Amino acid sequence: MKWSLSLLGILFAGAVAAADWDVPNRAGAISETLAQAADGDTLRLSPGTYAENVVLDRPMTLDGQGHATIDGQESGSVITVTGPDVTVMGLTVIGSGSSHDTIDSGIQLTKTATAPQILNNVVLGNLYGIDIHGARDALVSGNRIEGRLDRHVNRRGNGVYVWNAPGAIVENNDIRFGRDGIFVNSSRENTFRDNLFRELRFAVHYMYADDSEVSGNVSIGNDLGYAVMFSTNVRVVDNVSINDREHGIALNYTNKGEISGNYVRSAKEKCSFLYNSHKNLFENNWFEGCSIGIHFTAGSKNNKILGNAFIGNRTQVKFVSSNWHEWSEGGRGNYWSDNAAYDVNGDGIADAPYRPNDSMDHVLWTQPSAKLLLGSPAVQLVRWSQSAFPALLPGGVIDSHPLMKPTKPKVSEKVPHDG
Repeated sequence: MKWSLSLLGILFAGAVAAADWDVPNRAGAISETLAQAADGDTLRLSPGTYAENVVLDRPMTLDGQGHATIDGQESGSVITVTGPDVTVMGLTVIGSGSSHDTIDSGIQLTKTATAPQILNNVVLGNLYGIDIHGARDALVSGNRIEGRLDRHVNRRGNGVYVWNAPGAIVENNDIRFGRDGIFVNSSRENTFRDNLFRELRFAVHYMYADDSEVSGNVSIGNDLGYAVMFSTNVRVVDNVSINDREHGIALNYTNKGEISGNYVRSAKEKCSFLYNSHKNLFENNWFEGCSIGIHFTAGSKNNKILGNAFIGNRTQVKFVSSNWHEWSEGGRGNYWSDNAAYDVNGDGIADAPYRPNDSMDHVLWTQPSAKLLLGSPAVQLVRWSQSAFPALLPGGVIDSHPLMKPTKPKVSEKVPHDG
């Protein structure tokens, strides 16, 4: 019993030892206070700007209380976290260096920084915003991150850079400018959800990162919305892409993924693009007002396409094949806004199959100069003949059970207009 009481006393003393430190606003004050603080202590910064680079190497909370700024004076990373169980919150972080070699960042989380929490900060004008570089189980939430504009976009850093950081969660952040909103490389089991991306190259740029999720995000006016490359078992669900200049969703060597419930509108080139990607499920997405609704190329095979809505795209589908590929399953296909369908029995399924492309489409894709003949009587006769005699069609996509009505994904309510 005496041993148990002694142990409790030690544990109680450890709990009591955690202290709050009020850090005055003067040169070097943060580093001086850190040298005196114990594990688990909280440093509360006074209002004003602190011109120093900070290293957090043990369990600690650094709280700017919404009114303190740390300025790295254009040298290295402003805040570097190397210890476990560190929380950085309520700060404005500015003034990183400009080296890509050392990934100069507003906040950098190294591989020894287990379970860091980066919460509700404003990270402005740094080369990289937040670098999760090997840290496991990181949480980056509620931050406003704005990158640099003083160099060509490909020479800027990313809003959040994730490298080999299993279990990282990046959520509810507002990310703008810089290069890519979130760039992921060689990681796994990550979650990127409910973020807002504007004026970037890619909203989410994803490479070699399996078993992860990209969900509930909004991409407005970026070069490309969501690009998933060289990855397996990735869920891209319930995201919004509006007015992205190239593609809304792009898969490149991406297999066994789920792409569902996404709302893509007015991408200048393609709502969705697949390159050499196999065994993915495309379900209940909304593709509207793009030059191409969905483009399959480089032998993408065995993808399931059902329940999607193709609305007013200049070309609904670009898919060159000499074989027929069925885009329905279990008696349920997709909705096509240009399908003059009828439904005699009222079951919501059109009574005739739909084929989005004909042989003239194939000619135009392989010989673009043939567009000069589009209005000619010969072309119109060929297209009429194929519509009247489907056996003349060359192969491609067939939807044997097209839907009579589209269903708009619930996520479209996140952005009721163009931003």
